[in-house]
Amino acid sequence: MSADPSSGFAGETPVPSAGSHQRSAAAHAARASATSAVEVRRSTRRRRTVSAYREGDRTIVLIPARMSEAEERRWVGVMLDKLAAQENKRVLGDTELVERAGRLSAQYFDGRARPVSVRWVTNQNTRWGSCTPAEGSIRLSHRLQGMPEYVIDYVLLHELAHLLVPGHGPGFWRLLEAYPRTERARGYLEGVVAADRLPHLPAAREE
Repeated sequence: MSADPSSGFAGETPVPSAGSHQRSAAAHAARASATSAVEVRRSTRRRRTVSAYREGDRTIVLIPARMSEAEERRWVGVMLDKLAAQENKRVLGDTELVERAGRLSAQYFDGRARPVSVRWVTNQNTRWGSCTPAEGSIRLSHRLQGMPEYVIDYVLLHELAHLLVPGHGPGFWRLLEAYPRTERARGYLEGVVAADRLPHLPAAREE
């Protein structure tokens, strides 16, 4: 699975700026933690980066001033996911990955996808995961470690689907439609790619 979708995450999107203001967003549930208020702060000085941090029982999300409402909603969700992932750094071992793949296959593919091995690798920097159907082997990039579990599950399902359908034709995507968080996970990964490609500006909390 290529690590090259598009769009933004935890950082950068080229947006022109205009007047700075602050707005409170709706309450969001941080993963595996209590619900906290989210405050979105817009700044004319912030052009390419999005950042977030906890402040007491609130989450502060800093964005460029002229980001659209839709972009704001998307980035708030992405940044909450990122913070939650940072706060819950438990890394699944290879044995747990095998067990997780088995549960996912049973839940979404009627157990038809049966990998022989599932493991983390450190030599995949342009792919999130890969599959060799002839060997029944699945490999996940170590860069996924620490990301939200629903993202890891999506990548696992993506590679499990390749045990059943080669390529990325309509039949392949129909399999993944069974997973309700497919689009959300793809958006998250697309954002990671965009953030890596764009220049990073210093994250200034006072903005």
